[in-house]
This record gives sequence, C-alpha cells and structure tokens, in this order.
Amino acid sequence: MLSGMRPTGQLHLGHYHGVLKNWVKLQHEYECFFFVADWHALTTHYATPQVIGDNALSMVIDWLAAGVNPGSASIFVQSRVPEHAELHLLLSMMTPLGWLERVPSYKDQQEKLRDRDLETYGFLGYPLLQSADILIYRAGQVPVGADQVAHVELTREVARRFNHLYGREPGFEDNAEAAVKKMGKKAARIYNNLRTAYQEQGDHDALERAQALIKEQQNISLGDRERLLGYLEGSGKMILAEPQALLTPAAKMPGLDGQKMSKSYGNTIALREPIDDVAKKINTMPTDPARVRLKDPGDPDKCPVWQLHDVYSDDDTKAWVQQGCRSAGIGCLACKKPVIDAVAAELEPIQERARQYEKDPDIVRSIIAEGCEQARESARETLQDVREAMGLSYR
Repeated sequence: MLSGMRPTGQLHLGHYHGVLKNWVKLQHEYECFFFVADWHALTTHYATPQVIGDNALSMVIDWLAAGVNPGSASIFVQSRVPEHAELHLLLSMMTPLGWLERVPSYKDQQEKLRDRDLETYGFLGYPLLQSADILIYRAGQVPVGADQVAHVELTREVARRFNHLYGREPGFEDNAEAAVKKMGKKAARIYNNLRTAYQEQGDHDALERAQALIKEQQNISLGDRERLLGYLEGSGKMILAEPQALLTPAAKMPGLDGQKMSKSYGNTIALREPIDDVAKKINTMPTDPARVRLKDPGDPDKCPVWQLHDVYSDDDTKAWVQQGCRSAGIGCLACKKPVIDAVAAELEPIQERARQYEKDPDIVRSIIAEGCEQARESARETLQDVREAMGLSYR
C-alpha cells in the first residue's frame, strides 16, 4: 500500500484526522510505503522550492509524532528514489495525451491556482507521475478520498495498456514452464492439473486453488510468480499490477470558521502549535450570531464550535451543549472549554514526541535514509521487469 503527502506547509488537525490516523491503522494491516512527495510539490511550487526543503523533514517529524512507525512502514523521500522518475518517463512513451488532459483535477487545480503559471509539462504530467509512484511498488491498495478515485483509475488504465503492449515477453511459454519446475514436482503436478481444468473446462474453483498454490510458493521470484499467474489464465505476464482504490472516510475536521480545515482558508490548528495559542484561537471563534448577549438563546447547528464538539465531545457533553445553548444556560466561553481541553489532550502527546525528534533530527534523517533504501530495493525489481519488457535490457 502506498500513500504520500506534498511538503508545502505545516501539518494541521485536518491532516491528522483525514490522513495520519488512517496511516497509523493501515500500517498494521498492509506492507506500507509512505513518502514525501517533493517532486509533486514542484509541479505547483517550482518557483519557491525553498518551501519544499524547509518542510520535508518537519513533515516526517509530524508523521512520526502522530504514530507512524518506521518499523511497520517504509518512510522515504520521492526524489531520493530516482526509479520513480525513470518509470514516469517510460510510461509517458505509451500514455495517450488525452488521458492526462481529462483528469478532473487538472482543470480544477488550474482554476483554483490562477495566481500560478501551471501551463507546464510537469503539471500536465503529474497524474502520470502519481501512477508511476503507485506502480513502481506494485501497490495493491491506494488509500484515497472520493475526489482522488479518478487518479487510481488512470493508474489502472496505464497498467492495463502497458501489460497489453509489453506483457508477452519473448519466450514467455518457455519461461513459464521453467517457473513451473521451480515449484517442485508435487506442486508442479498440482498446478498443471488445475491449469488444465481451468483452461479446458472453465473450472473457476481450479483457478482459485491454483492462484492460492502460487501464493504459497516461497522459492520463486516475483517475476516467476507473475509468469505462473499469466500462464494459468492464458494471458501474458502481468508486469504492472492494477491497484485498487481504498476509499477512506471523508475528513470531518472543521476549521475555526466552520469550513473544511485548510491552509488556504487560514482556519487551521497546526499539530505543533502551542497549546495556549490553540486555546486563544478556539476562544475567539465565531459563534451563533443570534447570541449577542449571554441571556440570548442560541442554535448549536448555526455555530462552528458545535462542529468541533461533533468531533471531540462525548454524548453527555453534546447534550449539555445543546440544552445549555438553546436555553441560554451556558455562555459561549463555557461551551468552548471542553473542546479546548479535548484538542489539548490530543495534541500534547503528539507535541511531546515531536520535541524528542526535534532535539535529534539525525534520527529522523536515518529513518528516511533506511526507508529510501527499502523503497529503492523494491522499485529496482519492478523497473528491471519494465526495462526487459520494453526491450531496454541490452548491453
């Protein structure tokens, strides 16, 4: 499973609730690669690259402080794994231009970021770079929100087109038969019988059993595993795996003004923001405009603070807010106090862990270096298969 973030600014509670909490959960369920998407940041911040450098290490500190574990996931920087760029280049040779121009976010981002010149080759090609990011690790799952599903679908189309064009390697049948022998006599006999049952009789139960048998083999390479799957199904070698979108719940973290928390709205609470500053921000949040005086009743549904209660408060506190606000039994500052306490309780352990990494940034650099090496090891294997399929493995 692969996911990344662009290092373009401080991480805030919206990132924590929308992405990082999910990463912390997924790292125990999948083999995870989490990366600093610095090349992606350049597609929109190419004129101010210092922003990227300043934020890359800081962002990884936030990840670690939020609970991402380098023992459970590989943490790396995109630009330090050059295989991403080579695969992007090779995929660009066979990806139709129209596929990139129809990606929904291409026009949408140009509209939102009118103050920047995005009529660049890099910006047009960023969805294909995203595809390369995913395909280089043969990621089966990509955690995305509903607005990013189109990017995963593009990646699936690119993989499908690549496999169609290059999946029949020279001598495929001979290589597949050699892979069968590597399974050992007993497993090879079972595989051949199941393959015959599927291809001659359409026995889907035999197909599933053969697929399970292939997955059990410990003494064959990933390339041979894919040859066996292709040989079983009567197709060629699947060089690039088609990923699936792993839909994540929509982020419910509201900003200080009731809109979605976003840097562009100036309504954020940063993960490492001093707790006193957080309290001041929440205490000065706008409330229901009908509550001019303390004795005026209010409506929580018209108050941005209620949205924070919805995220942080238990049922008893919510009931207290609803009754007290509507009856003018509590004031707005009293209403905000439980939210401040809950946000502080969430941020304090994150900030404590962050301070430890801030004191010794070399630990963070070593975590990144180790993650980059792990990522490169996996990426090299995929790229070698891609080069061979495209006829680029000659000397």
